[in-house]
Amino acid sequence: MRYFILVNMAQLAKIKCSVFIMLLGLPVPVNYVIQQVITSSYFWTWYSSMATSINYLVTGAGRGIGRGLVRNLLTRPGNRVFLLDNNESELQNTLSLASTWTQSSDTNRSSYKGKVVDLSNRDEIKTVVREVNEFFDGNLHALVNNAFATPHTWNGGKGMEDDLSPDEIMDQWDLKIAVGLTAPFLLSRLCVPMLKRKDESSAGCIINISSTRAKQAEDNHEAYSAAKGGLLGLTQASAISLGHRHNIRVNAIIPGWINVENENKAADEASTQWEDGMTEHDHSWHPAGRVGKVEDIYKAVKFLVESDFVTGEEIVVDGGVTRKMYYPE
Repeated sequence: MRYFILVNMAQLAKIKCSVFIMLLGLPVPVNYVIQQVITSSYFWTWYSSMATSINYLVTGAGRGIGRGLVRNLLTRPGNRVFLLDNNESELQNTLSLASTWTQSSDTNRSSYKGKVVDLSNRDEIKTVVREVNEFFDGNLHALVNNAFATPHTWNGGKGMEDDLSPDEIMDQWDLKIAVGLTAPFLLSRLCVPMLKRKDESSAGCIINISSTRAKQAEDNHEAYSAAKGGLLGLTQASAISLGHRHNIRVNAIIPGWINVENENKAADEASTQWEDGMTEHDHSWHPAGRVGKVEDIYKAVKFLVESDFVTGEEIVVDGGVTRKMYYPE
């Protein structure tokens, strides 16, 4: 495809150069001019920014994995990102940093917009999807369902059987399931018109950010594990439905320990670095030799966006931890 584009661009350049040279009466070989153009670093910088321009909608983009993903996207040429988050302070802080990220991409084609949205509110989701559609002119390449209602555990460190009132624990359950599972379903459904194409070979994709907690449990993570496990089922089912109808691909990323303590407003103010607070044991516990970085998730996202024959899959990004056998000491 890339060769085809270059050949056609070269042919167009040849025609234009021929006309220009004939008008000037200059004895400059046309092929030499074309060769100088397409071997120029400036040409390839421009071409790369044109070829890699992708429109992303990212939820939970104000902090954590979502923010790190946005940073990695905007520092690459040409990516356009719409950020959603329920925390106005965190989102505004991220947006204030985004201008520096786009400048580092050596192009003015990277762009972004952010919106504070309560993903437990279906009407707000419907409204913001209309804004997303307008921002991207109806053309979305990748929906990344990343958001979850923090904390991952029950409030106050309580257990599901502890002295939480029935209404209190069910309110927490409803909120976490609404943000972590219902919102991804609704966003996926509403974004289909932006993801599908007349030429189905170029249809967009959906990436659901699950967790190893969907497969391995910790105390008091019932709602979190249920939502993240549900995302895996949603991924498989929608990959079949949307694939057959529109060639839209749907995949899931299953992160393990991805350290994001440096991906929030307080960390920015304290100049917290990624490695701060971690021990050698934390790193050696992973067969890969270190704790995960947001960049690891970005690489998985990039792979899934570019891989048009991969759908319905679950990619575990955990440094090998879930493959490691543990014995009690």
